[in-house]
Amino acid sequence: MARVTAVVVTFDRLALLQRLVSRLREVPEVGEVLVVDNASTDGTGAWLRTQDGVDRVLSRTLADNSGGAGGFADGLAWAMGRGADLVWMMDDDGLPDPDCLARLLERDGELDFWGPAVLAEQDPSRLCFPIRLPGGTTVVHRMSEVEAAARDGLVAGVVIPFNGVLVTRDLVERIGVPRAEFFIWGDDVEYLWRAERAGARIATVVDAHFRHPATDDLGTPMMRGRTTYNHTASDLKHYCMARNNTVNLRTYRGWPHVLMFWVKTVWFYLLTRRQPGRVATSARAAAAGLRGDFTGHRRYLS
Repeated sequence: MARVTAVVVTFDRLALLQRLVSRLREVPEVGEVLVVDNASTDGTGAWLRTQDGVDRVLSRTLADNSGGAGGFADGLAWAMGRGADLVWMMDDDGLPDPDCLARLLERDGELDFWGPAVLAEQDPSRLCFPIRLPGGTTVVHRMSEVEAAARDGLVAGVVIPFNGVLVTRDLVERIGVPRAEFFIWGDDVEYLWRAERAGARIATVVDAHFRHPATDDLGTPMMRGRTTYNHTASDLKHYCMARNNTVNLRTYRGWPHVLMFWVKTVWFYLLTRRQPGRVATSARAAAAGLRGDFTGHRRYLS
């Protein structure tokens, strides 16, 4: 029987973390729950100290906020060090269905990096994050479209990283842990593309479900609906997205994709949702990423 370790990264969302930990304690297939606290300031650390060592839960609080990327890098390495065969990774604001892990484990041995359908918590008939179906340019937003595209209960080559995904020890030993310096936004994509490059078997298991609060700005339509852009009101998230996406595209897809991303960014913030300052921010972020400087996001941390 594979040893499954859940890794949860949290920051200043104590109520949601408590809900998630309670759910994970109800999942019999979980061997232990490792919670990485990103230096929360809302009482999370104090609560975790009361839970540490109780009913399979262990925690550690980092000295500084390292973002989701740093938290998952730390947590995945921690799980490996404790002998996990499979690591089930998630943020604090998600919630797996009670049978989510059991359904994922039915595919153990077939896949290396796989996860559930991630549904909008407010409306489970639609996806929390739009996904591009393999083999084309079709982007789908509804669960019914995912079900229609599935073959043998799977959508091969597609997964939403760090939202209830399973990763095998073998794959982690081959490709390492997420890039901690990315902080947030793009670290998940980088890990997925790194896994793809390593030949990992990747899929979404359609009948395994994971709920997550929807963010309606993700996939904001532009160019008269012909494409979308991942707009966010947060300057921190935008800076990291512009920097990390530039690095990811340059590393895994090539310069033409980088240039297309830059064109979309300029178009979006000059024509679709006019914010000229965002163009300058994007340029600074992209330049920093290309020269290997991953410190610029700190100016946006409060």
